[in-house]
Amino acid sequence: MSSQGDKAPMGLFERYLTLWVALCIVAGMALGHWLPGPFQAIGKMEVSQVNLPVAVLIWLMIIPMLLKIDFGELHRVKEHWRGVGVTLFINWAVKPFSMALLGWLFVSTLFRPYLPAGQIDSYIAGLILLAAAPCTAMVFVWSNLCEGEPHFTLSQVALNDAIMVVAFAPIVGLLLGLSSITVPWDTLFLSVVLYIVVPVIISQLWRRMLLATGPQALANTLKTLGPLSLVALLTTLVLLFGFQGEQIVAQPLVILMLAVPITIQVYFNSGLAYLLNKKLGVAHCVAGPSALIGASNFFELAVAAAISLFGFQSGAALATVVGVLIEVPVMLSVVRIVNSSKGWYEGKA
Repeated sequence: MSSQGDKAPMGLFERYLTLWVALCIVAGMALGHWLPGPFQAIGKMEVSQVNLPVAVLIWLMIIPMLLKIDFGELHRVKEHWRGVGVTLFINWAVKPFSMALLGWLFVSTLFRPYLPAGQIDSYIAGLILLAAAPCTAMVFVWSNLCEGEPHFTLSQVALNDAIMVVAFAPIVGLLLGLSSITVPWDTLFLSVVLYIVVPVIISQLWRRMLLATGPQALANTLKTLGPLSLVALLTTLVLLFGFQGEQIVAQPLVILMLAVPITIQVYFNSGLAYLLNKKLGVAHCVAGPSALIGASNFFELAVAAAISLFGFQSGAALATVVGVLIEVPVMLSVVRIVNSSKGWYEGKA
C-alpha cells in the first residue's frame, strides 16, 4: 500500500457528514417541489442523458482524490489481485442476478398488490438495469472516505469500464429475456470520458505542475481542496433530490417499495465482498473499496438505458431514479460500517 500520509483530524464536514446529507436530502426535495423551474432548467443541461452540471460537481469531488495517485506506482496493483478478483466476481457474477431475484421476491410477489399492475415487469427491468452496471466516478469518493488504496480503486474502475462495454448488453438481455438490448453507447462513452478520462488527465497534469514547484505545494493543495470535495458531494445531493422532488411527493409509497430491494442489494453485495476479502486475507485498504465498488451502481447509464428502452414515464425509469436517490445515503452507511469494523477485519481486539 502506498502511503497517503498521516490522517488529519476530522473537520466539521467529515464529523457531521450524515447530518449534512440528511439536511441536503430534505432541502433538495423541498426546493424541487416548491421551485421546480430552476431545477428543470439545470436538469435540461445535458448531452446524451449526461447532466453537465452534475458532471462538473463530480469533477470537483474526484479530482482532489486523483491528485493523490502516483501513476508510477500503478504496477503495484498486481499485489492486490485477490481484491480485484473479488470485486469482478461480485459485479459481474452476483449483483445483476441477485437483483433479479430480489426484484421477483419483493416487486413481483410481496409488493405486487400495492403497485400498479401494468408496471410490475417494468419496475423489475429498471432494477436489473441498475444492477448490471458498476459505478464509476462516485466510488472514488467512497474509497477516499474509507482510506482505500487509490491505485487499486482507479485500476478497478478502469477494468469495470472496459468489461461494461462488452458485458452490459448480454447480461441485461439475458435477465430481461430480450433478444437484443439497445445500449445507449453515446451515454456510456461520454460518461467514461467525462467521469474518468478527463479528470485523470487534469489531475495528473496538475500533480506534475505542483510537484515541479515542490512537494509541499501538493500537500497544501490537497489540504485546501479537501472540503471542496464534500461541498460538491452535498451540492450534487441537493440537485439529484431536487430533480426528482415532484416524483417523490407524487409517488412516495412506490418509491419506498422500490427502495427496499435496492437497499438490500447494496448491503448484501458489499457485505459479501467484504467477507470474501477477509477470507482471502486481503488488506483492509483494498477490501473497503472492493466492497463499495461491488455495491454501488452506474446510475447515469441505468437511467439512460431505461428511458431509451421503456420510455421516460415508465416504471423502469422510475426504478433507476430510486437508485439515484438512495445511492449517497446508503453508500455512506456502508462506508461507516467498513470504517468502524476495521479492527475486527484485521483481527484486533
